[in-house]
Amino acid sequence: MEISKRKLGRTEIEITPIGLGVMQFAGGKGVFRAMFPEISQPSMNEIVKQALEGGINWFDTAELYGSGRSEQGLATALKAAGHTNGDALIATKWSPFMRTARNIPRTIGKRQQFLEPFNIDLYQVHQPFSFSSPEAEMDAMADLVEAGKIRSVGVSNFNAEQMRRANTALEKRGLPLASNQVQYSLLERSIETNGVLDTAKELGITIIAWSPLASGLLTGKFHKDPAVLGNTPIGRRMRFKRKLVQAAPLIAALEEIAENHQATVAQVALNWLINYAGETVVAIPGASKANQAADSAEAMKFSLKEEEIQRIDALTRQYR
Repeated sequence: MEISKRKLGRTEIEITPIGLGVMQFAGGKGVFRAMFPEISQPSMNEIVKQALEGGINWFDTAELYGSGRSEQGLATALKAAGHTNGDALIATKWSPFMRTARNIPRTIGKRQQFLEPFNIDLYQVHQPFSFSSPEAEMDAMADLVEAGKIRSVGVSNFNAEQMRRANTALEKRGLPLASNQVQYSLLERSIETNGVLDTAKELGITIIAWSPLASGLLTGKFHKDPAVLGNTPIGRRMRFKRKLVQAAPLIAALEEIAENHQATVAQVALNWLINYAGETVVAIPGASKANQAADSAEAMKFSLKEEEIQRIDALTRQYR
């Protein structure tokens, strides 16, 4: 089945509705030790291979994910899959913590080095927390586009006002703001009521949903076998305990809908997310195993019925 692609914002870049987030590739070390187990390079290779074979054409990483470990692991995996520059699209992010916009051109070489030989198709400001304004950051990003070092500009975790300011600054340089990467899932729908989704639709900005499966809670595996939670890294385990009971009715409904489509609970959750708001939202589920990447790719290959979309909406409106 040929997967229909979408424009990344108002750019000419075309992406699949599902990408693959590779934050997990930084697991097992530093702050990520409490979140993800370490993944070997052969396992990374297989994860990326399964994503590509499933039709996914883009990957999201960041400087913050292991100071280049995730980026390098992704580049190595793409090469192992026989891909050359341009075969797959790469999004990465600049870390703004304790920095100013002047750091953006100073550190782009590191991002290019870790991702070599692949170009940076989307470069994002990871958080709105630098010592500089969104306008200064966007000017620095626009310079990188003009220098041919990146193809497009995005932001991450920006609120509606910050997103609008970033877009206005880029438009003065003749560029669109391509995307805003924010937390969005069936258990976290606040962007629908805080102005972020409405602003994105108004300005033609793509919303990239991070944690679209609520760190695995929306796969249903923890409800099917609560004992699995004991093997989960402590950073995720603490967040899950209070949500398991609360999400049980939703998981039961997703299981029923999944049966109708010969799909999985995770696939139904992702399919709803990438279709409920038209083509504005795309998602980047992560994967620590190859079968998880393959499973996510399948979410693009069926269509929920309108009554199923509305049923899921009704069950999760409390999370708006």
